[in-house]
Parts: sequence; C-alpha cells; structure tokens
Amino acid sequence: MPVIAEIEDLRRLYRRRTPRMFCDFVESGSWSEQTLRANISDFHHLRLRQRVAVDMSNRSTRSTMIGEDVAMPVALAPVGLTGMQCADGEIKAARAAEKFGVPYTLSLLSICSIEDVAEHTSRPFWFQVYTLKDEDFMRRLFERARAAHCSAIIITLDLQVLGQRHKDLHNGLSAPPKLTVKSVANMMTKVQWGLGMLGTKRRFFGNVVGHAKGVTDPASISAWTAEAFDETLDWDRVAQFRDMWGGKLILKGILDVEDAIKAADLGVDAIIVSNHGGRQLDGAMSSIRMLPRIVDAVGDRVEVHMDGGIRSGQDVLKALALGAHGTYIGRAFTYGLGAMGEDGVTKALQVIHKELDTTMALCGERDVHDLGADNLIIPQGFDDPTARL
Repeated sequence: MPVIAEIEDLRRLYRRRTPRMFCDFVESGSWSEQTLRANISDFHHLRLRQRVAVDMSNRSTRSTMIGEDVAMPVALAPVGLTGMQCADGEIKAARAAEKFGVPYTLSLLSICSIEDVAEHTSRPFWFQVYTLKDEDFMRRLFERARAAHCSAIIITLDLQVLGQRHKDLHNGLSAPPKLTVKSVANMMTKVQWGLGMLGTKRRFFGNVVGHAKGVTDPASISAWTAEAFDETLDWDRVAQFRDMWGGKLILKGILDVEDAIKAADLGVDAIIVSNHGGRQLDGAMSSIRMLPRIVDAVGDRVEVHMDGGIRSGQDVLKALALGAHGTYIGRAFTYGLGAMGEDGVTKALQVIHKELDTTMALCGERDVHDLGADNLIIPQGFDDPTARL
C-alpha cells in the first residue's frame, strides 16, 4: 500500500493506472484553461489566522446539507464517465461515500445507471441531470430517480452548449473508448484497469442507452448528445423541472449574483456556486472569488454550496469560512477512484477530513459551524470581480 499523505499522491497513482484519455477528460478545462487554473490558485490567496492557547478538544466536523446529516460538509460531485475511470466506478464511489457519511451525486452521463447504484447501496444518493429537450425522457428520468429513492436532484444549468476541451477532441474521447493504435497502446500499459473493464458488463452510458429515444446502442449516443441539450432553457423551464421532480432540488452552475437571486426566487433547497470546474466558459471568475458576494445576496434565503478547485481540507475550510454551507469534490475523489478503486475514494475523503479537522484546530475552532471570515486573512478586493486580479 503506497503512502497517501495528500490528494496529489492519489493523482500521481491515478495518472499511472488510468488510460490517458480518461485522465485528460477529468483534468482538462475548456480552451486555454484559465478558469481551471484560477479555481485552484485563488484559494492560495486566502491565508489562515493561526490561534493559540485555545481549547481544541472535542472537535466536530459534522453538519447537514439540505437537511441530511453529513460527517463533514463535503459531497461527491457529479462526474461523468466515472465508470470508465475504474470498472463500476459509480458504484464504488457511492459505497465509499455511504460508508464515510457524505452525499454521493450520480451524473446523468454515468456508466452505471441509477438502478445499478441503488441496487448496490442502502443510503439515498443525489442525482444530477442536464436540461434536455426531450420532455418524455426527462419525466421518465425523474420517475426512475424517485423509484431509486434519490433524495435530491441537482440540475446543472451551465451546459446548454458544450464548452470545447481540446484534449478530449485530440483523444477522440468516447464510451466505450475508440480503439485507435495510440489508445490501444496506452491501455495495454494499464493492466489492472483493463482486467477490471473486462470483468464488468457496464461500459456504456447506463442512464441513456436504452432509455432515450433513438439511443439503442453505444454507436447512437454521439448523435443524441449533439442534439439533446436545450439551448432555449430559461427560468420558466427550470421551474417546470422543479415541479416535474417535486422533491429536494439543487441548482448547479450559479456564478452571478443576479442568477443566484433568480434561483432563490424559485424556492430551491440549495444552489452551487460553480463554473463547471473550468470546463465550460473559460475566462469566467473562480468559484471561490464569487462565493462571498453570492452568500451576501441570498445566503439567508437558500443554502449556498460551492465547488471548483477544492483539493484539500484547507480549501474546504476556506470555502466554509466564506459562507458556504457545503462543498463538493470532483477531481479529488476521481483521482482516488482511478488510483485504488473504492479504497481510493475512501482515502481521498480521509485525507480531506483530516486536513479539515487539523486546520480547524490550529485556527482555534472546535465546531465546523463556528468557522467564519475572521478565520481568514482576505486580500483587499478578493471578491470584487472588477478588481485587478
């Protein structure tokens, strides 16, 4: 067992054990990747206030997210194609999250289906959907989520048009992967990954193939994807999806105060301050810089969650101190999954929890609910989009 001290240790293993096209899918951003980099680097501008001679005993990271008890305010974000990072990856990630006591979010574009994950877990999970044109498919999707006892739906709002990720185009990304000389040569070096994929029947988009109109086999998924997303989406349509689902609802992809206010007006349970991990609008502000303004605008009306750039428990603490009620990790848990399967996801959660707990103590706090801006040294103009960056 390799020594895993930080998420970067998992990332190094992940790069060695997972085929390049799937690593690139997770690690890439759109266009020049400016926003992808800013999501990470902007956390570094926030410094922590060290406190001493403070009782640090009996600490607790326990909290809630949309009324659900969590071991720490961290959820696993929806990540598409997780089942190509590791055989049955969505099932393994969901199991790890369940055992640790944090929410798991299944992506619509997962390899394992809603039913697959429900069959192999006992705790209700969350399900993420995109805004699609096909009304019948969306209704049946919500019905399937209810049947699987999903406790919340996350609607991703920032993917009406697909952002261009150069690496995916160069790699010819698909599920199952296109077999070119280059991709086969790379996969042949990933023996453990290959054996796992040979041993599973789940290699396609389980929530789409056989469920969406005209998608009867993996070959037809590309044409469906090109036409499925609804470019005419507006807030009235979001309200229709809210009513169609009828349960707890989280809106993902909020990066502007005006949009946050409109989301809160719909009476949703939470919003996620997010720029899709830097994978959509390159040049957009980082999530952590936009978080304080959005919290100030709507934090008393709706739970404000945040994702983008979180690679440590210190990042989690900084987001919570700036007002986030909950946070999400995507790449961090995927590194663990590709590196070590279910155990790797568990290890990623353990690393982040330990960093959060230790940092909280050294900042003089014993309860995660007591974190606030006074735990940070915040540069002037940090949350001002017009300030010089």
